Amino acid sequence: MAAPQHLPGHGDAGLQPERTDLAWGRTTLSMLVAAAIFLRWLPHHGWFVGALVAAAIITATSINLTRQRRLHRAIHGINQESMPPDVTSTASVAASVVILALLGIYTVLFLPLNP
Repeated sequence: MAAPQHLPGHGDAGLQPERTDLAWGRTTLSMLVAAAIFLRWLPHHGWFVGALVAAAIITATSINLTRQRRLHRAIHGINQESMPPDVTSTASVAASVVILALLGIYTVLFLPLNP
């Protein structure tokens, strides 16, 4: 399969930048699924769940908006044979997932159910 025309070429036969980009896409989809699950809680736990939905959608949007930059950075790093890890993006998404998980647990265990 040929690479899209807008991407510069690289010498990685394993197509690592493209595989990593697909993984970020799956992460975006997972965050949107989490937002949909949180929406189901809205009638039972009230307005607080709206903050969870908004946080999951903001995280998914920010991941998706920065995918192209990360992909070009990875291709450039392969071509230059030097690429530092993208700790900021990974740590930000990890922190978002942990915070959403903790807030989800808090919602289920401690917020009262609306009748």
